[in-house]
Amino acid sequence: MNDAATESLANSLTTGDRRALARAITLVESTRPVDRQQADALLERVMPKTGGARRLGLSGSPGAGKSTFIEALGSHLLDRDRKLAVLAVDPSSKISGGSILGDKTRMESLSRHPRAFIRPSPAGTSLGGVARRTREALLLCEAAGFDTIIVETVGVGQSETAVSAMTDMFLLLLAPAGGDELQGIKRGIVELADMILVNKADGDMATEATHAANEYRAALRLLRPATANWTVPVSTCSSIEGTGISDVWENIEKFFRVLGDENAIALRRAAQAIDWMWTEVDAMLGAALRADPDIAAKIPDLESQVRSGDLPATVAARTLVSGFIRK
Repeated sequence: MNDAATESLANSLTTGDRRALARAITLVESTRPVDRQQADALLERVMPKTGGARRLGLSGSPGAGKSTFIEALGSHLLDRDRKLAVLAVDPSSKISGGSILGDKTRMESLSRHPRAFIRPSPAGTSLGGVARRTREALLLCEAAGFDTIIVETVGVGQSETAVSAMTDMFLLLLAPAGGDELQGIKRGIVELADMILVNKADGDMATEATHAANEYRAALRLLRPATANWTVPVSTCSSIEGTGISDVWENIEKFFRVLGDENAIALRRAAQAIDWMWTEVDAMLGAALRADPDIAAKIPDLESQVRSGDLPATVAARTLVSGFIRK
């Protein structure tokens, strides 16, 4: 793609062309060096159009109903003339590397709506429940005019917290399993949550959902809130019946009012951008080290010594890095 093609793609993207947005995300997700250069050029062109959306992160335990919840909340927002983009990070196939679940098949009504955009991406080897290029995809969605962006992670896990480092507000969705569920969720992800929602509060599960919500409220009294001057709300909802969904959005709007008055959102995004920069530096240096032919020639022998226990991993790592630095 030449400069003229990049400019054309940027222009189409910023007018809200959904096909252009899909092509742009494919470009930034590419691992080809030539595509990386074009992706960087594209991002620079559209940066002035970014920053206008509400960025929401969503994680939750397996079976909590994240996709169904997003469809219910998304329908609520679309009824209010908002434009919604969903970046859904799915588990990766070990064979093809592609997305296993594919959220377009789980959010049928949203995927057909003209003001909604759903992009499933494979997590690949990235930790933290998000894909390597989710941040870039988020910026592209903002440049395309979407005013609400939801980043849905793979699912609750020990490293499932990276989404909080790229969004304004972090929502944790849980199933009404009471105390057992509370014990099974990592404390770290609860500490990062700006809102906790107990889903499936319908039918026979309604009472259990209320009980679970009360347990989480009690647990939160022992934790420091992730966001200053904000009390983390814990509520129940039913994605199937639609109950509690309007309350969720009201709490989201309240969050942005509270933080907006103090310029906290802008400060948070600035800190996230710096963190993102250094994450990219680490990744690029690691890739450059592995690509160096002299360094690459030493790797098999060092790995063999580490594998057999003849050499500490720290010594092997220092040997590789010091050799790379000397070059």
